[in-house]
Amino acid sequence: MDAVIKVGGSLAEMPDALKALCTAIAKLATKYKILIVPGGGKFADVVREYDRCFKLPPRIAHRLAIMGMDQYGIILSELIPDACLTEKLENVNLFFKRRKIPVFLPTKLMSQEETLETSWDVTSDSIAAFIAEKIRAKKVVLVTDVDGIFAADPKQNGSAPLLMETTVQWLLLQQKRTSVDKFLPKFLLHHPVPCYVVNGKYPERIGAVLSGQRTVCTLLKL
Repeated sequence: MDAVIKVGGSLAEMPDALKALCTAIAKLATKYKILIVPGGGKFADVVREYDRCFKLPPRIAHRLAIMGMDQYGIILSELIPDACLTEKLENVNLFFKRRKIPVFLPTKLMSQEETLETSWDVTSDSIAAFIAEKIRAKKVVLVTDVDGIFAADPKQNGSAPLLMETTVQWLLLQQKRTSVDKFLPKFLLHHPVPCYVVNGKYPERIGAVLSGQRTVCTLLKL
């Protein structure tokens, strides 16, 4: 398996960019074995709103948010040419043989797993890394709407530099969510897999990451 690619829900706010990204993913899948993991996007935001209103038990909010990933995944399967849905990781190689691009719906798997904590610190970022480790993917690529991880919050400091590389240890010291979820560095510390944060508005950067070329993104490593 070459890579697990998480397509962030934030990109759905830019329909043209998301459509272009999905077309590019289909082209990349002719050269690489890739598994798509959906983000949560607005589906997860609805759960956050209900959680604020009703103070849901963490396990319930977590489960509902993952179900939101399934919903976004169904949309992605319609936007990515030659994509198909699956709830079983053991089916992935079968789809590759059929020249299909698997979009993984994580609800069923994650309901049976206890590796990740059930909190808002865990989002599709950590779930994508967990799946990448589980299927022994060479890389996990977190596709979002920003260029990567910055030295400071770029919304508060417009001159904050992009970190082309950083470590999970540095990220742990931040003790906050950056452009990836708060739990991700904890997971990668014990389950190392090269993790890239890439801006999906520039699909050519994903191709560069997959081919091992240098590009604008953040590599998160030990």
